Amino acid sequence: MAPTSKVEADAVRWLDDHDPELRATLDRFVEIPSISTDPAHALDIARAAEFLARRLRTIGFGEVVIHPTSSHPILTAAWSGAGDAPTILVYGHYDVQPPDPLDQWASPPFEPTERDGRLYGRGLSDDKGPLMVALCAMEALLATTGRLPVNVRLLIEGSEELGSAGLEDFVVAHPDLVGADFLLSADGAMWRADLPSVTIAGRGMCALNVEVTGAKKDLHSGRYGGGVPNAAQVLVELIAGLHDPATGRVTVSGFYDGIAAPDAATRAAIAAIPFDEAAFFAGLGVTAGAGEEGYGFLERNWLRPTLEINGLTAGYGGPGFKTVIGARAEAKISCRLVPGQDPERILAALQADLRARCPDAVTLALTRKPGVAHPYALDPGHPGLTLAMAILEDLYETPAIAVRMGATIPIAEIFDRVFGMGTVFFSFSTSDEDYHAPNEFFRLSRWRDGLRAWVTYLVRLGEFDRAVFAGPSR
Repeated sequence: MAPTSKVEADAVRWLDDHDPELRATLDRFVEIPSISTDPAHALDIARAAEFLARRLRTIGFGEVVIHPTSSHPILTAAWSGAGDAPTILVYGHYDVQPPDPLDQWASPPFEPTERDGRLYGRGLSDDKGPLMVALCAMEALLATTGRLPVNVRLLIEGSEELGSAGLEDFVVAHPDLVGADFLLSADGAMWRADLPSVTIAGRGMCALNVEVTGAKKDLHSGRYGGGVPNAAQVLVELIAGLHDPATGRVTVSGFYDGIAAPDAATRAAIAAIPFDEAAFFAGLGVTAGAGEEGYGFLERNWLRPTLEINGLTAGYGGPGFKTVIGARAEAKISCRLVPGQDPERILAALQADLRARCPDAVTLALTRKPGVAHPYALDPGHPGLTLAMAILEDLYETPAIAVRMGATIPIAEIFDRVFGMGTVFFSFSTSDEDYHAPNEFFRLSRWRDGLRAWVTYLVRLGEFDRAVFAGPSR
């Protein structure tokens, strides 16, 4: 994609000239193990927020503030020198998932390592790499022109991997810090590396921890087996009962209430997207798909709700055998939700189902994961979306497509519901980059593509009349 103005060309040249320093900054950011779900990393969360605050001040942003919240800190900043040009709220997050299991990483998760055109490390794809793409593009424009083409507010949170716990309370309390014509997200990966895409819808989410306790301590399986409750057996029976094995549907009463069946036009549009389902499954190492009958993978992933087991712990899990009846067993469950489902209602129904089926011989403890998210959809005619797709088409010389996402980014639904503000996802990570899994990586080609595309996006957006955006005032 050739620059269309001197402003773009100068910024892109600056990015090329300073790439080693920018990459080194990204490395330092990834080296901070800012794991939001683990209280042992609270100081690392604080270090990551301070790292970004220092970086933003160096770039040229003002009003840089780290705000304490009911969860982890939220960072805000602003650059407001573009007069009547549009105002965007740029979003990203600095927290990451745990790196476990550590023995499956080919290199240490918090030591960025380059291999075969990829940079490996926890958080590189989700979301530290894409966030740094956005910040570096703005740094290039400020360094070469002394200004940005648009007014920019930043919102960078540390609890996205916790379902953005505390985020809604924060934005409701501070509308002056987040008001904009629309939200431009550095988070939210493209669907495929071989097909430029922009996400226009995502599923909601809620999650539950399930703990079953039998005896007050572990017991010898020979002396006690068959005569005392086995927490692991009870738990797996409860878990197995959450799905109908014949249809793949969730059996929880009321789970599908309020959901409209996908219309024929939507299903036809999805069917028209180039997608080799058999090759996709083969790449994952499975022979066939699974889930709710009557739907293909993309429909299951984009249009239908799910209930998944994310973790299961019981008894002895070390090498060899230990003939023991474990005193407790634990499962982590998450549900991805579609329009018509309310996360609080789904959690209540799931808890009621588990309690009703749990035998009296054991103790059942249910704990909700902090933060829930509702489903989200963007108007496909949104001007910010149209611009993003045009830039991607220029960059990759093939038409970009609008896709849905099976995953959840709570920020979009929150801003839509609270402020009536649309969210355009403009991330250059892709869904195959093993985020949330061992050996997460970010393609270096996507790093370079993203830097150029963000520069172009900001420059071209600066030519828009604010009147085309239906959002709150600045």
